[in-house]
Amino acid sequence: MQIPYELALGWRYTRAGRATRRNGFISFISGVSMLGIALGVAALIIVLSVMNGFQKEVRDRMLSVVAHIEIFTPTGDALPDPVRTTAEARRNPEVIGAAPFISAQALLARGDQMKGALVRGIDPAQEPQVIEMVSGMQDGLSHLQPGQFGVVLGAELARSLGVAPGDRVTLIAPSGDVTPAGVVPRLKQMTVVGTFDSGHYEYDSTLVLMHLEDAQRLFRLEGPTGVRLKLRDLHQAREVAGQLAGSLSGDLLISDWTRQNKTWFAAVQVEKRMMFIILTLIVAVAAFNLVSTLVMTVTDKRADIAILRTLGASPPSIMGIFVVQGALVGVIGTLAGLLLGLLVACNIDVIVPALEHLLHASFLPKDIYLISRMPSDPQSSDIVPITLISLVLAFAATLYPSWRASRVNPAEALRYE
Repeated sequence: MQIPYELALGWRYTRAGRATRRNGFISFISGVSMLGIALGVAALIIVLSVMNGFQKEVRDRMLSVVAHIEIFTPTGDALPDPVRTTAEARRNPEVIGAAPFISAQALLARGDQMKGALVRGIDPAQEPQVIEMVSGMQDGLSHLQPGQFGVVLGAELARSLGVAPGDRVTLIAPSGDVTPAGVVPRLKQMTVVGTFDSGHYEYDSTLVLMHLEDAQRLFRLEGPTGVRLKLRDLHQAREVAGQLAGSLSGDLLISDWTRQNKTWFAAVQVEKRMMFIILTLIVAVAAFNLVSTLVMTVTDKRADIAILRTLGASPPSIMGIFVVQGALVGVIGTLAGLLLGLLVACNIDVIVPALEHLLHASFLPKDIYLISRMPSDPQSSDIVPITLISLVLAFAATLYPSWRASRVNPAEALRYE
């Protein structure tokens, strides 16, 4: 099969500049253009993969204590019929787990220390159906027995109060008993039976877990205030919440995990979008270096172009030669950047520790970032657009120089040859 001469000449011009024609190495300026595109594409893939990794890490830690969907009453009172609500929710094929809960606010006191807390009453037997057990939580939940008024505290909350398993704390309920002397808040001595560390500061510093029956007695409720659900696919939470809103009986509110931290997720998406735009400009600058590369090539090859024209080559054929040259540079640079970016992104957990050991530095202090390793999560939804944009920019950069080459006048080009 005969290769079209436009493709053959385009590849030849890409490989050989005037100073390197004999040894066949890639011309210096074409190599610089390829390197620029490759580094731009690799930087985009690596940065977005790391941002995806951080987002996934925070999301997974958050979902270790937060259910995919929560169903509760608008007033915060007990559900009218929690058994029916749970049964109706489980009819949805996406729901794979359900557990009742009580949510209330209170104060925890230990000596002179007093902290606000979010109290969650749970059923230790059903709670594992809706959340992943985090460090220390599984052992703590096994010690929650009805009537013993034990609590499991977040690690940061326990540290701020200076308590450990076996110590006692005072829980102060917001609503109190009415007496002749006024409203007296309800106080209850609780025993710390365990702590948990989810890695999410907001929950580790405020969340208190206790048995569902103890929470009912303490807050004087007739039953759970809501039901927590786990879904087959966490990314379908918003759609499933909409379906449940139309299928559940009664006046109930439904909240999914994306709405509970809506501001944070929105900020991450905006930051990711801006980083994509900024780094795409780097790829654009590298791609448009092809313009200078091809302009210089066209100037250098004016005599060759003139000879081809006199032999019968049409202007579109001349234009095709230089489009092929520029496109080859763009394709090779993009593929090299794609491979380099994926290589680094998929092995960043090895590369970063090696750099930290070499430089004797810590890029992610655990006391600041709560994680000690660099996360990475390459996603095709990022990689495919990056590759396509790089190829389109490289192709667009070839059009003007190629058009100029097709407009070369053979007589003018050969006058001084």
